[in-house]
Amino acid sequence: MKISHGCWHPAPDTIIDWAVEVAKTKVKDDELYFVTCSKPINFRGDTLNNPTLSHSITSPTDDVLLLTSTHWKSQKSTSRGPFFELYPDGVPSRSSKTASTVSGNSATFSIGSLEAKLDTGAKSFGLDFYANENKKRLLTRLGWRSVGYVKQGTTAAHPKLNYTDPNRGQRYVTYQFELSVGEKVYGLGERFGPLIKNGQSVDMWNDDGGTGSELTYKNIPFYISSRGYGIFLPTSSFVSYEIQSERTTRVNITVPGEQIGVYLIYGPDPKSIISKYTSLTGKPALPPKWTFGLWLSTSFTTEYDAKTVASFLDGMAERSIPVSVFHYDCFWMKGFEWCDFEFDKDYFPDAAADLRALKARGIRVCVWINPYIAQESSIFDEGAAKGYFIKKSDGSVWQYDYWQAGMGFIDFTNPEAYKWYQSKLAKLIDMGVDSFKTDFGERIPTGDAVYFDGSDPMKMHNYYPFLYNKATFEVIENKLGKNNAAVFARSATAGVQRFPVHWGGDPYSTFQAMAETLRGGLSLALCGFAFWAHDIGGFEGNPDPALYKRWIAFGLFSSHSRLHGSNSYRVPWLIDPTGEAEKVLAKFVRIKHTLMPYLFTLAKQATKTGISLLRATFLEFPQDPVSWNVDTQYFLGPELLVAPVFSDEVVEYYIPNGPGSWYGIVDGKLREGGGKYVTESHDFFSIPVLLRPGGAIVFGSDDSKVDYDWASKFTLMVNASGCPETPIHKIINIADNVIPSGADKLIIGMELVAAKALTLTIKSGTTLTDWILKLVALPSNIASVSIDETIIASNVISTAAAGESIITVSAGAKSIAVTFE
Repeated sequence: MKISHGCWHPAPDTIIDWAVEVAKTKVKDDELYFVTCSKPINFRGDTLNNPTLSHSITSPTDDVLLLTSTHWKSQKSTSRGPFFELYPDGVPSRSSKTASTVSGNSATFSIGSLEAKLDTGAKSFGLDFYANENKKRLLTRLGWRSVGYVKQGTTAAHPKLNYTDPNRGQRYVTYQFELSVGEKVYGLGERFGPLIKNGQSVDMWNDDGGTGSELTYKNIPFYISSRGYGIFLPTSSFVSYEIQSERTTRVNITVPGEQIGVYLIYGPDPKSIISKYTSLTGKPALPPKWTFGLWLSTSFTTEYDAKTVASFLDGMAERSIPVSVFHYDCFWMKGFEWCDFEFDKDYFPDAAADLRALKARGIRVCVWINPYIAQESSIFDEGAAKGYFIKKSDGSVWQYDYWQAGMGFIDFTNPEAYKWYQSKLAKLIDMGVDSFKTDFGERIPTGDAVYFDGSDPMKMHNYYPFLYNKATFEVIENKLGKNNAAVFARSATAGVQRFPVHWGGDPYSTFQAMAETLRGGLSLALCGFAFWAHDIGGFEGNPDPALYKRWIAFGLFSSHSRLHGSNSYRVPWLIDPTGEAEKVLAKFVRIKHTLMPYLFTLAKQATKTGISLLRATFLEFPQDPVSWNVDTQYFLGPELLVAPVFSDEVVEYYIPNGPGSWYGIVDGKLREGGGKYVTESHDFFSIPVLLRPGGAIVFGSDDSKVDYDWASKFTLMVNASGCPETPIHKIINIADNVIPSGADKLIIGMELVAAKALTLTIKSGTTLTDWILKLVALPSNIASVSIDETIIASNVISTAAAGESIITVSAGAKSIAVTFE
């Protein structure tokens, strides 16, 4: 929303009380408190009829500042929840104390490498934020006319009208953060437009609008700046961002009510910003290993029954396409009765036996749910009688006809309703269900809506997905155990990353929608959502074979992979009559299975760092200015650059700047040098997936499933190119598939001096089988190889292709040294 008309005037029917002077400053324990007035004070009479804002700067931990500004502090808009669950794992301890000073015409507040400096001079206002070791680098500032209280359509201009009609119109508080020249903004949740948010108007308001508009399912009030900081607003309310779209040098943030607050998080690099942000809002849980395999769905409105499900799984098995999870979408329940949490007996007369049959195949089960109970549901009357639904002010149930006729909305603020909903899911888990697709959660009423705990319905609209997904994730975890829970969620707010997995909503079946899906995922990943999927082939429409095959490769090089559509099935033989799609699908599913040692290590790391498996290019190459501009490619973890092919054949992508060659793990080809765009042609069995110079990745030995001994007969691939002057040090972890959340089964230390030597050392664990060291992009021939300080015979070294060598390493070996000519 725009509150101004150009640089000089407010918008029509708008009054803005800007902070123009600091009237009071006080240093408290770990806090800098100050008051600003909206008119300059020339003499004591100017303290009358002069609206003020009260401000506080504090710090919960190193390199994080909390700034809050309040107009009227005793208002429900300020005191009424819900409120985010912040620091759910505890506040990280500080390495230093806060420091505050007031001297002359300035006041400062600092913690760690971060400092806020306030201009307290007469007739001036400014709040600057500095960082680095000397606190000399300006991050951003709130300057002239950048902090204000906004009144639109109110009676505030006339004191008598204000007495008699005080609630007319809307009131807001605004911050307008300055952007430096060339500074870029990213994040703000799942956004399907350009990855760079500069020039965009962005509203925090969850909505079911598909992936082709400015609406989105997952609005997160957090953004990252290319200047080394992040800004998080700890509110689930509607928030408006005008990012150089109102004032061309600013990010204008406007929040309804009487108070605004932000956490300013200093990195300095993007990964550090995300890690500190997810300490604040929560790290993701570790999904079960079976979730990383292929998910196959019934699709949405298709006609299916138990025989259909069996035929799909038989067809996949006949074509050697492994399936890890089968998903039953909405119509596992009877129409008009969602949700009653009962299988439709007309289509599934013995659902318990069906689920046992799936388990006998080694396939996990997911079923669709939403937080709405239709009037024809067998459990509606019970929920209504016990007060388990959101109500209207007259005490009646808030009902709705769009989606399911007469449906009520579960009121998760009622502890008994929370438990009641969980009890319905618990019965399904006992029946054999492993996961729930927590669909919807965006269509939440705000008008005349009354919650059990008195929550503000405007704030609950965005917050609702947190309670919905938490309740669902929690019951799975309680029934199946820690690290055995997973949902498949669509809606979200800050903190919902704690309950993975999340998928990107409902795209069209087009290449354009495939690209916008990636942009949405990249933006979401920058907000700490580590595990992400999307509907392979698109949701709306029938994908043509070319699109389907391209989306397969993209989907299988995502952390989670699902075949799902709206009104058509997504099994490959029904889409591509030539039979090629089923071969493409089999190939990429099996490649993903061999990547499980790498993927699951990344998953474990994400639970500690908050860094997603899906990564914008600038996360890995922040020093490359071009990397901040690309949004049609991504990194899968730190080692693999993935460039989806958004056409029948041709792909253009950017290779980040730096020395060395990039190796295609799918096509076996080298790309020389970096800092350039390349254009390539790929058939449907290929996609650019490049191992970076100096990169190392572990491939498992079993391509038929996700759950096997990842440390048995593995292949360690090392890209031996890079800068010969700069040694590369890495730690390579292989998780224990039996106790995946426990200690890693194997830890290997690596030192690579390109064109000179490679050293590998087993730091923890023991290899119980022989394994393969595959060197690619060799800068020269191998001069010698020694294992445990014994030079080995040349017959254990073979040449795979030009510039590649394969070395067989015997079980139990503790060190490997390779020198180059």
